[in-house]
Amino acid sequence: MYRVGIDIGGTFTDMLWVGEDGVAVIGKTLTTPGDPSLAVENALRTVLQASSAKSERGTLIHGTTLVTNALIERKGAPTALLTTVGFRDAVEIGREHRYELYDLNLDLPKPLVPRHLRFDVPERIAADGALIQALDEKFLRRLVSELSAKGIKAIAVSYLNSFRNPVHERRTAEIIGEVAPHIRVSLSSEVVAEIREFQRTSTTVANVYVQERVANYLAQLQARLDQIGFVGNFFIMLSSGGIATRDTASRFPVQVE
Repeated sequence: MYRVGIDIGGTFTDMLWVGEDGVAVIGKTLTTPGDPSLAVENALRTVLQASSAKSERGTLIHGTTLVTNALIERKGAPTALLTTVGFRDAVEIGREHRYELYDLNLDLPKPLVPRHLRFDVPERIAADGALIQALDEKFLRRLVSELSAKGIKAIAVSYLNSFRNPVHERRTAEIIGEVAPHIRVSLSSEVVAEIREFQRTSTTVANVYVQERVANYLAQLQARLDQIGFVGNFFIMLSSGGIATRDTASRFPVQVE
């Protein structure tokens, strides 16, 4: 079994291929910005055709800045945010940290979801996970229908104390699936089930904001790998240095580990 690592850069796509005998092959090709998966195919095809490895199983680990670039350039899906009543501005208030403490004219980055697409949903879970107010399903169905009509493609759900009891978030996902199955959904209780509203909400928003873009790219890359006869394991490199499968990376492109 051989191992190969491929990283996409702004100008070049680099590859390191290591065979079972320990012999390493370094490859470099121009990055193809319009379709980054093409550069991966070009780099790997050259090595496979020049060796007997095409008939072997391999392990491919792929690194890319696709998620980072999409967030910086604001090229994600039109996204809405659902929160517990009174908490829709937590994502904008943040932690009140300022990287220039005394600059009165400091312009902080805007949230990925503008205020007119952040909505208070009647529901409440206590800090110990007990039910205080039931989820208003009638309100939610009407809201989701309106968001679908406006062209929203992604919804982040971050209810208060859902890390303790995710029942309302899970029911919200079910309702969205019934009313608008084409809309992607991320639940804070699945993305980062931890206390602190800003961190949990902002991470959940970022995850669903880039989810479609990442899933489409990885599906396209998998198709190219199949086309050139790659057989084996395909993993995505994480910012922590770990790896994830294609399915996991497609569902959770942004997640606290």
